[in-house]
Amino acid sequence: MQIKILGCSGGIGEDLRTTSILVDDDILIDAGTGVGDLSMEALLKIDHIFITHSHLDHIAFIPFLLDTVMGFRTKPVTVHASHDTLSTLRAHIFNWKVWPDFNMIPDAANPFLLYQEIKLGEPLILNGRTFTALPANHVVPAVGYQINSGDASLVFTGDTTTCDPLWAAVNTIKNLKYLIIETAFSNCERELAKLSKHLCPSMLVDELAKLKGDRPLPEVFITHLKPGEAEIIMQEITESHLGMPVQALKNHQIFTF
Repeated sequence: MQIKILGCSGGIGEDLRTTSILVDDDILIDAGTGVGDLSMEALLKIDHIFITHSHLDHIAFIPFLLDTVMGFRTKPVTVHASHDTLSTLRAHIFNWKVWPDFNMIPDAANPFLLYQEIKLGEPLILNGRTFTALPANHVVPAVGYQINSGDASLVFTGDTTTCDPLWAAVNTIKNLKYLIIETAFSNCERELAKLSKHLCPSMLVDELAKLKGDRPLPEVFITHLKPGEAEIIMQEITESHLGMPVQALKNHQIFTF
């Protein structure tokens, strides 16, 4: 299994892209602005999109992707998300006002867009790759994902603040190799982080202390850094002496496992 980071920033500007992860060549985890860098050939291979939550920086390029490839595919694209997230997509994006309802095109019996509801803790296997939604705590209903190749797992928290149920689930994963977790704000913005249900470095330290289990510690990567604050956020994380390898997630970074 190969995972490529298409976007991992909390904003845009210069070479920054918002959240999107490509699994092999046919699955996206979130569909932020990083999707726009894919070639037409690559876009045509996307069969499934797993969404963490409904915020625009994570879904913005689903409409463009569908509109771009619709006339060149013979099978639908399936969007996997929680009931609440799917309801938001139906009501506020694919509603004929913001964008066409591809769930009704060309007709209701043969839609170009399929919705599939996910439930926490229920694994979904796609060609030997297992995707499991994990708890998250954000200002809108949200999930993270465990991506399991069989040999190893990567956990992507999505957007979250403190969340004990997340760690209860993560601590059961025996083959955890990589952990991608958000830290959107610096410590001086701790109250803003709490209000918007994100993390800052001091909160990250408390969350990572909940990581348990009889296994080697995973490699930890920090995502969703706000533009202009990445350096100070990573400096504050480094100065906290976590006792585990932690680094900033990079655009175009590849994980193979």
